[in-house]
Amino acid sequence: MSSWLNLFGGRKDPKSTARDAIVNLRQQLGMLEKKEEFTQKKIDEAMRTARANAVSNKSAATMALRRKKALETDLERIANTRLTLEGQVNALESANINQETMGAMKRGSEALKVIHQGLTIDKVDATMDSIREQMELTNEISDAIANPINMGVDIDEDELKEQLAELEQEELDNKLMGAERAPVHAPSEPSRVAAAPQKTSEEDEEEAQLRALQAEMAM
Repeated sequence: MSSWLNLFGGRKDPKSTARDAIVNLRQQLGMLEKKEEFTQKKIDEAMRTARANAVSNKSAATMALRRKKALETDLERIANTRLTLEGQVNALESANINQETMGAMKRGSEALKVIHQGLTIDKVDATMDSIREQMELTNEISDAIANPINMGVDIDEDELKEQLAELEQEELDNKLMGAERAPVHAPSEPSRVAAAPQKTSEEDEEEAQLRALQAEMAM
């Protein structure tokens, strides 16, 4: 009794009120289910009595059918009542879920306000510009560290190439001078039969070209 007074007349938390209403409605649905089962048993019993007396005692059979008809009317009312209560339960549960969802969304909105407090688009843009500047500076520093260290000496690449060419020429001159200074030994008598002169690279190339032409002519 007190729960119904609290539901309709007292001041209670809406969440608790919805929960209590759902509990009460489900309890009532449980009672209606039991009454429905009991009424259905009475209908089945009246039908059995009508069949048993349909030939021997028509008056008793008629009374049983009337009782069955009244019970079926009661059963229909119970079913309709159950349907109404189930609709209320579903509506309350949906409303409760909606309330919980709205509460969660409201708390999320308040949390976002706290997070974004004092944060504006201009501040975000300024921060991003600062980040980009620092990243560019980091890349420049990395590139500077990766470059070879020349100890402060400016190197002329053309001058280096000229020095290298001079060294190559000097080395060639030294080899030629060494070849000219090499002693020339006169061949002994048995070996005066002149050896076949060595072929130059140009002669070797000419012979290779000649052999290639001969091979083409033979094909």
